[in-house]
Amino acid sequence: MFSLPHPFICQWAITDSVIDHYGHVNNVAYVKQIETTAWLHSNALGLSIEQYQQIDRGMAIRTHALHYHQPLHLGEHVQCATWITQCDGKATLTRQFEMYSEQKSAIVFSATTEFVCIALSSGKIRRMPDLFTDAYLPAVITQEQARAAS
Repeated sequence: MFSLPHPFICQWAITDSVIDHYGHVNNVAYVKQIETTAWLHSNALGLSIEQYQQIDRGMAIRTHALHYHQPLHLGEHVQCATWITQCDGKATLTRQFEMYSEQKSAIVFSATTEFVCIALSSGKIRRMPDLFTDAYLPAVITQEQARAAS
């Protein structure tokens, strides 16, 4: 179902609150959901916003590449997957996302987001602290794992 092995998965039930005037999910809701999915994954890896705040570091979005394959509609149930596909251990991390509609039996959305480590107090780029590298580096999907899934 997903393009890479071992995803972190959370669920998204499509409600009235995310439906736009075209009758499908508004594009801003997808971005909010990938943010939610990324945070849930980081939390599962042992990281919390409180820790970020304590050490004055965070991972801020540098770029998004968003791909809307099919619209989502009211009442659909979606599996939201994410993987860390790159982490240099210095300042950058890349995540891939895919959303699978159970009703359509298809990937309806995919995205790649590049994050950069910043000081929360200034917004300036900073080196990743050990707390981040200890959590994120082991979670990176390797090229070998990706090839094996193909």
